[in-house]
Amino acid sequence: MAGQRDDDRTVVRIVLAEDSLLLREGLIRLFDEAGYETVGAYGDADALLAEVTELQPDLAVLDVRMPPTFRDEGVRAAIELRRRHPDVGILLLSQYVEETYAVELLAAGDTGLGYLLKDRLASIEELKDAVARIADGGTVLDPQVVSQLLGRRRDPLAALTPREREVIALMAEGRTNAGIAESLVIGVGAVEKHATSIFSKLSLDGSGSAHRRVLAVLAWLQR
Repeated sequence: MAGQRDDDRTVVRIVLAEDSLLLREGLIRLFDEAGYETVGAYGDADALLAEVTELQPDLAVLDVRMPPTFRDEGVRAAIELRRRHPDVGILLLSQYVEETYAVELLAAGDTGLGYLLKDRLASIEELKDAVARIADGGTVLDPQVVSQLLGRRRDPLAALTPREREVIALMAEGRTNAGIAESLVIGVGAVEKHATSIFSKLSLDGSGSAHRRVLAVLAWLQR
């Protein structure tokens, strides 16, 4: 549960694992300016896991590649963290699109998950929005991650119309029907019809909230 400020506003408590000292300190300052509280910051994922139970954060922010091998320490820690503390939100930050890692992490739970590319974060507001959505139980994926995930299975996607492909891409980013409608400048009713058609063509269950739809798309990609 998030802490409380003196003025009763909810405070998101964050733990951070990032091996670059400069980036780690920069993120701490950025989170502070955004009104969040960084309760722990570490240079490797194991140190974060060792103290996360005591710190009781609302969100863990991890780099994907960290010491000692700089391969997948961050995502492995994220999966273990999700196993131990399913209520803690997880945001992976990476310089690369790691398709297998993204699918594996998102398959480990259905709430409060994100995967963003460091070089594509355009503003503090964008990061603040992502943290807020993940802490609230939503799913946030970088559009480039979504694009590469959708590109993994091209034959089934061939059944979708161009508009349906646009809708499912936005759906996989965590957009609501209203958000998709606004982005594509169409009515919400039209989005609902497209979504129904998409789920039918891909044999997916169309029920549930926005982040559950993301997991449905990723589950299909894993088949």
